[in-house]
Formats: sequence, C-alpha cells, structure tokens
Amino acid sequence: MYESSHGSSAEESFKRLYNIVEKLRGEGGCPWDREQSPKTLRGSLIEETYECIEAIDEENPVHIREELGDLFLLVTMISYIHQQENTFTVSDVLNDVSEKLIRRHPHVFGELRKKNEKGDLSSGEVLDNWARIKVEQEGRKPKNSILDEISGALPPLDRAFQLQKKAAKQGFDWPDIEGVLDKLREELAEVEAAVSQSSAPELTAPGPENTGKSALEEELGDLLFSAVNLCRFLKIEPSLALQRTNIKFIKRFSHVEKKMKECGKPMETAHLDVMDQFWNEAKTL
Repeated sequence: MYESSHGSSAEESFKRLYNIVEKLRGEGGCPWDREQSPKTLRGSLIEETYECIEAIDEENPVHIREELGDLFLLVTMISYIHQQENTFTVSDVLNDVSEKLIRRHPHVFGELRKKNEKGDLSSGEVLDNWARIKVEQEGRKPKNSILDEISGALPPLDRAFQLQKKAAKQGFDWPDIEGVLDKLREELAEVEAAVSQSSAPELTAPGPENTGKSALEEELGDLLFSAVNLCRFLKIEPSLALQRTNIKFIKRFSHVEKKMKECGKPMETAHLDVMDQFWNEAKTL
C-alpha cells in the first residue's frame, strides 16, 4: 500500500489544510483570500475541475495529485467562507456527504448488505435504489418534470447530455443507433438549408429583423444536440471527447506555427496551402 510522502494521516493532512485556510481568511491573513466569496470562486472551481480532468486524461499521477489538491483547497475555502457567515460549517459539509453516502448505499451499510454480499445485487439495481432513495427519503422528486433534476447551471454541452440520459431512463430513446445517425444527418441537412437562406441579402442585414441568423443558430443547436445524443448512445462523454479534440487541435496547430516560423512565412490565408501541408504532417507525427 502506498504510504504518504509526508508521513501523515488523511485526518492530519486535512486538519493542516483547514488551519491554513483559517489563517488565510483570518485577521492578518492574505488580503486577496479575505476578499473572496463563493461567487468570486465559481470560475476557479470550474477551471480547476477541467484541469483535473485533463490530468486524469493524461494519466499523469503527479499532475492529478496537484489538481486534486487545488480542488480540495477551493472546496474547503468555499465551505469555510460559509462557516464565517454562519450559514453552515465545514463539519456540516463533511457530515452531510457522509450521511448521504450511508443513506444511498443500503447494499453496503443497510438492509441490502447481505444480498449484496451474496452477489445477488446488480449495478443496475444499485442505481435504481439510488434514484428511489433520492425521491422517497430525500424528497427530491421534481415538481413538474423528471428533467427538473438536471441543474440549469451545468455548461450547455454537459446539460444536454444529462437531459438526454434522464429522458432515456424513462424509455424515451432510439431503439438502435441507425435512428440516432439518421437524426444527425437530418439536422445537418437542415443546417445546410439554413445556411443557404441566411446568405440571402435580405437575411444578412443587421438589426432585430434579421431572422436568418436566429434560424441558423436554432438549427446549429439542434445539430449539436443530436451529436451529443450520438455520444450518449455510444456511452461517450461529449465534453471529454471535445476536450480531447481541443488538446489534439492545440498540438497540431502549434506544430504548424513552429514550422511556419522556421520557413519564414507568416500565418495568413495566402499561405494556407503551406499551413495545410504542415497540418497533415502534424497528423502523421
């Protein structure tokens, strides 16, 4: 078993982090940290989460360890700010999640434990129990729709994915992948039609009367939604797939930049054929 490089227990390490946050936010602490609020830290929380995902994708333990530390810091900081405001304590946050884990795992801590030990419980049943407990014990039943359970604060790509997953659990899903692919082709054709219409002079004029751009935006949204649906059907996280492509694009584009600089050519449309050559070169590396 891996031993901590600091020689301390998890409890001791978290206590040390808590004490540091307490000092940073206290009298004589850091002016910047004392100015922060949960709202000002929202952007950092999102950024650090994606950096952690990138580290996991890279399978780099050193990078993962660092990014997880940043997340621990932000979660502890936000919790401590609420403690200072007397809304709840850091202890409340930790106890709440512990109680939730125990409550939602009756197959480990409760009445279903023996059934689970015998191997009579499937992962699907576990998920069904999880959903039932959220409704029956925690009162999380949506007011109007099952989709109300999906947070509106999620990034649009992730929210589309979660909305589709939730709908599919209610039986609202394609019977096979051909239906998903056909829908994707249909939406692409509608985008092409919207592009043709939006290029007409009367539709490209600026102002609120411009309906061409609005129609194109709607059709592109439908296309993206269908692409997300294909990801879901194939059990691929769309945001992770897109992040992987982003990283790939950065690497290839950086190669193009480097090669263009070496051959003394500026990166501009006039040299697009040369840039394409280096781009294809980057793809083979």
